[in-house]
Amino acid sequence: MFVEIANTPRDYAWGSTTAIAGLLGTSPSGGPEAELWLGAHPGSPSRVVGDDRTLLDVVEGRLPFLMKVLAADAPLSLQAHPTIAQAEEGFAREEAAGVPVDAPHRNYKDAFHKPEIIYALSDPFRALSGFRPVAETRAVLAPVADDPRIAPLVERLSGDAALQEVFAWLIERGEGVDDLVAAVVEAASTVDGISWQTVRTLAEHYPGDPGIVISLLLHTVELRPGEVLYLPAGNIHAYLEGLGIELMASSDNVLRGGLTPKHVDVPELLSVLDFRPLPAPFLAPSELEPGVSVYRPGVPDFQLTVVSPDAAESGVEVRLGGPAIVLCTSGEVALENGPSIARGGAVYVDGEDWLGVRGRGMLFIASAADA
Repeated sequence: MFVEIANTPRDYAWGSTTAIAGLLGTSPSGGPEAELWLGAHPGSPSRVVGDDRTLLDVVEGRLPFLMKVLAADAPLSLQAHPTIAQAEEGFAREEAAGVPVDAPHRNYKDAFHKPEIIYALSDPFRALSGFRPVAETRAVLAPVADDPRIAPLVERLSGDAALQEVFAWLIERGEGVDDLVAAVVEAASTVDGISWQTVRTLAEHYPGDPGIVISLLLHTVELRPGEVLYLPAGNIHAYLEGLGIELMASSDNVLRGGLTPKHVDVPELLSVLDFRPLPAPFLAPSELEPGVSVYRPGVPDFQLTVVSPDAAESGVEVRLGGPAIVLCTSGEVALENGPSIARGGAVYVDGEDWLGVRGRGMLFIASAADA
């Protein structure tokens, strides 16, 4: 089964006014276009081209993944997502307590986890992702550590084991945090480096927010086109700017940690976060054949296969782990036993173990994991 689908970009304030339209060859709306959702998530299900149905009317059962074209002109909130066990427990707890599912203070909208990957299209795509070793943060702070407002942060950062306590002090706006935020923003005007660039960006969009200082505890990552980050459960992250393809487990469970006017449940966030200092979570692909790469994050919900124009021109077959969504971002490609798909087009595929493609175009194929 092949079903052509489309959608209207979500108009979140942080979205670019031109990037999604420029990628897909559509007419810009004139307002922000932040995310184009391709999937059967009830928050914005894809429309079936040519009739009044949505993909919710087509998919049997629950589609486990959601693909998005994401275009950030401004930083998103700091956030993390729960494990399946945490989501199931939290959802059951809030259901039992009678918290309305649409309440602003509700943490768990469903019982699913929400791991994500982001494939960079822009150069660069910038993000915050995960805690880094305290020694790296201390090195960044060294040029300004004599400032009496910043010194308490340096003192608290005694080692990696201190990260949770320091994070809690910052997010709860403990004693001295407001002065610390002001001092760090002042220092950013005099110090160079990628972390200080992030401070300047966040201060412009979220003045006075403790997330400005929290960013110094995290990796600032600059992705080049074709590079991918994997954001597992417990990873604290925020997209800062750029255009990319995002693929995730289909869930609404977001625990925010700053850089937002929305509800921040500090105790729940602390229970979910992974405070281990780990390397930035780049995800390397497996090359199935020249020009065909698959990104497998190790969860059953999804994988992303990318087919280059040269590979498509030669003709390839892609193994599917179940239902799939195919997005074309350039050129035109014929799908075996199905329609042709051109730049900006998307197709839902079901009942096919293999997907044959031939033409000249760039394809992104979201599917459940094939192994």
